[in-house]
Amino acid sequence: MNTDLSWVLNDVLEVRGARHAVLVSGDGLLLQRSDEISRDDAETNAAAMSSMQSLSRAVAGFVGAGHGIWKQTLLEYDGGWIFLIAAGQGAYLAVSAALDVDMEAMSFRMQKTVAALSKAMSVAPRSDNGVGV
Repeated sequence: MNTDLSWVLNDVLEVRGARHAVLVSGDGLLLQRSDEISRDDAETNAAAMSSMQSLSRAVAGFVGAGHGIWKQTLLEYDGGWIFLIAAGQGAYLAVSAALDVDMEAMSFRMQKTVAALSKAMSVAPRSDNGVGV
């Protein structure tokens, strides 16, 4: 993806307590990162977030038959939160935040950002699985 979407991540980081943001492809490639996170850390977390969304989708049926469509994953740690949502076809937005983040404000900001930019952030699936012929 050649489009610079750093301004999207900067908007999400306006929520008090937000720390880092990454935009990830479904196959774990880093599409964009916020300024506060190193490229190496962002790439490591991008791969992990791709796996996390896959796991979240796999267990979605656990909420009940017919009600298992994944919307968001929220992870709590001693030092804060990770929010993960779909950001268009084949893309995901992950944000880390402090423990005292306004969770409603963060979720709302992420949903609003994704809704407005879903088309710009969509990534088509790779047909060659990244291997050149």
